[in-house]
Amino acid sequence: MTGTISKHERNLGAIIHASTFSKYFIPFGNFILPLILWSANKKELSFVDHNGKQALNFQISLLLYSILLGVVTVPFFIGALPGILDFDNFNFNGFGIFNNMNFNFNHHNFNFSPFWWPIGVAGILQGGLFLMNLIYTILATIRTSEGEKFNYPFTIKFIK
Repeated sequence: MTGTISKHERNLGAIIHASTFSKYFIPFGNFILPLILWSANKKELSFVDHNGKQALNFQISLLLYSILLGVVTVPFFIGALPGILDFDNFNFNGFGIFNNMNFNFNHHNFNFSPFWWPIGVAGILQGGLFLMNLIYTILATIRTSEGEKFNYPFTIKFIK
């Protein structure tokens, strides 16, 4: 397959995948730069067309998964707010007495409610999404530069 795809197509496909890392420097750069590169070359180069669709679909899917995790986590965070805002855990009741400044943290009364478990699981899943983005984007960049067509896993095909 490498013989039929020009070096220019392979490099452009790899740049499209690698340009998704621009989100760390430019807001929404993971959508803007690949979209510009893909839309400028999609009609002439079918290999670039395939890779542009794959990169954009993967980034949109990751955004959707992150938003869904956030939406699922919000009610649990709101449910944990009363326990977080209970200032008796920090012994600030007698804060007006400055002659005897004795700050004690009573860790026995600090309640890690069951509301924290989903937040922790969502945090771990967000970290997994970050690693999945990092690993598969690097893998896609390498495979595309070698002339292979790469398909991301767990991708919803928004652009067909």
